[in-house]
Amino acid sequence: MKPQHVVAVSLLRSDLMALRFGLAANQLHHTAPDAALFQWLRRSANGIRELGLELYTVGRTCNAIEASGLLKGYPGLIRYPYGREGGLMKLVARVTEYPDGTPPFDGAIYLIDPVDPSSIFPEALALKRQCITHGRPFISTLMGAIEWVEVERLLRGFQPDASLAPYFEFDQQCVALIAHDALKEQMVAFADKHFALLSKFASRVATGTTGSKLNELAWSKGWPADQQWVTPYLSGPLGGDAQIAELILEQNCQRVIFFEDPHVARQHEADIQLLERAVRVVTAEAACIASPAVADRWGQALSRLL
Repeated sequence: MKPQHVVAVSLLRSDLMALRFGLAANQLHHTAPDAALFQWLRRSANGIRELGLELYTVGRTCNAIEASGLLKGYPGLIRYPYGREGGLMKLVARVTEYPDGTPPFDGAIYLIDPVDPSSIFPEALALKRQCITHGRPFISTLMGAIEWVEVERLLRGFQPDASLAPYFEFDQQCVALIAHDALKEQMVAFADKHFALLSKFASRVATGTTGSKLNELAWSKGWPADQQWVTPYLSGPLGGDAQIAELILEQNCQRVIFFEDPHVARQHEADIQLLERAVRVVTAEAACIASPAVADRWGQALSRLL
């Protein structure tokens, strides 16, 4: 089965069955009362219950949720082993397609502390890579976790959660659009399909060639010829990723749609990791989507808010 067919099947299945997500959080995000894990549950617990979302939760993260009482009595909180016992490794395996037809997880939420050494352990990196490879959401920030529960609610026909409206004030936000070489045409196709949604943002930024292609698309669709639809920064290898990371750190860019190619060696890997790390530093203020399938699902959901 080709990868694009795998994605299509998985997205169809997640529309028909209970959603299943792996869940973990670094220590910073579950030790204090206002830690990111608890902020997410206070915002999203009702949505989690409405969706019947099954959360396969690694050891200490599960302990913290149980102690908080924020999902008290919820049958969808399912304990996985501690990280030191392979819990995160099991999450990696479960986002893949099993030959016996065992349903995979629909994605993973891993609230990452960018200065925690465990955030760059092989299993942490592999979890992101496998989610991207199989077209499933990999969510690593508080804002991303809040947003994704709402995305799934909207796709299943629930009314928008009015308390979350500030997260979707696109006319006050900036979105970054970035794509590796093999995925640039898919980025153009995504922007074409969701042009109305993306045009609602106060501004758009992009790196190098991707920015040029997106401006050409916008002009072909009637965008004023004397205006750029996206502001182009340098190409990634020349520093564009770092430039956009600075925008994120200054809270001048709230969303990153970054089509990563997980199948090629990337000479500027450090720049890519820097950009992702910037998103996680401002965990409550930014979110990142890393594959075309997930971005399209996001676009379908949020277009319903227009």
